[in-house]
Amino acid sequence: MSIEALLEAAGTGRFPPVALIVGSERLLAERAIDALKRAALAGELGGFNSDLFQGAGLSAQTVINTARTLPMLAQSRFVLARAVEAMASAEIDALCGYLRNPSPEACVVLVSEKLDGRSKLVKTAQELGCFHEAVPPKPAQLPQLVQQEARARGHALSQEAAAALVDALGVDLSALDDALERLSLFVGEGAPIELDAVEQCVVSTRVDSVWALVDAVGARNTSVVMASAASLLSSQEPPLRILSLVARQLRMLARVRGALKSGLREQEAAQRAGAPPFKARELAQLARRFDDAQLARAFRTIAETDLALKGSRVPGPRLLEKALLELCR
Repeated sequence: MSIEALLEAAGTGRFPPVALIVGSERLLAERAIDALKRAALAGELGGFNSDLFQGAGLSAQTVINTARTLPMLAQSRFVLARAVEAMASAEIDALCGYLRNPSPEACVVLVSEKLDGRSKLVKTAQELGCFHEAVPPKPAQLPQLVQQEARARGHALSQEAAAALVDALGVDLSALDDALERLSLFVGEGAPIELDAVEQCVVSTRVDSVWALVDAVGARNTSVVMASAASLLSSQEPPLRILSLVARQLRMLARVRGALKSGLREQEAAQRAGAPPFKARELAQLARRFDDAQLARAFRTIAETDLALKGSRVPGPRLLEKALLELCR
């Protein structure tokens, strides 16, 4: 079952006895957790029938014993274990037995951002149909997704506004959700959300700076690259987020470049790349500044820097600047 289907079921009061939610998209994961908790407790004595555990040092037996404890004056118990990947390997494997024989009077939710897909727990959950992946949507899906989210808030979101919103914030669903909330308050209850509202309410400086940075990389203008990076860092943008934005723009350029090489016109190439139509000419011009070899090197550098930013003791800004200089070669 997809995490969207899990959310839909929970919204009607149905919940599984056990669910394993794995992935980096926190907004989807948290929505699923909240929906399952509401469905399982159904407004009853939540404080007595809700348990939360963290993975580090957690034993499988603790989770299992809690899940098999009868709920107090209620129909079911809600048990949440976060960061399951931090449990000892043997303890993670020990949860598999519970997956095969869960308590019918509990809803046990196991959550992990990065549990190994080859692990026994993941394979068991997949076999039993209780594995749910919380991953960011594909870029091409985002405009439609934000339009759906706007409708859920009672607003019609124009295609131009959706494209501008996605271009400004990328695949960060939490940022998109926050922006839609601000836009809802800005336009008023039930009012349509148009492009001018997005331009007024959602800061586009970051995206403009990233495009300027990518443009400078294509021109191999190191002074502009360093100035753009310094501007983004001074505005409190985390190095990892800047790197991810650069990676996103380069992936878009690679798709535009491939589409142009296949004979598509600029507008068609932008559409295939999932880019807003009003950026078609700009993207086509920028895509022509890169060749295939440069893009391949850039993606290798980004992948290596991503790993370093997540695990190195070297300061993030220094790693980012090193990567950007490497991209200019």
